[in-house]
Amino acid sequence: MRTANYTDFRTNLKSYMDAVIDDCDTVIINRGNDTGVVLISLEEYNSLKETEYIMSSPETMEAIRKGDEDIKNGRGIKVDIDDLWK
Repeated sequence: MRTANYTDFRTNLKSYMDAVIDDCDTVIINRGNDTGVVLISLEEYNSLKETEYIMSSPETMEAIRKGDEDIKNGRGIKVDIDDLWK
């Protein structure tokens, strides 16, 4: 995670954007008085939104919990990943 003030961020915008996209970095841009913004990649944003969507569904979360419990109790099915594409 990197931090920058507004002036430095504006001056070095391309390098900060490159770091976010190429290195999966996060940049916090401070604006003073405990305010600021966070710069993340579109891929990371989409991942967060997908997680938010999944977690907002009680039914989906229950299915995940049940699946996790089944695996812990040995009720899972071992699958060879290569078999998925046949």
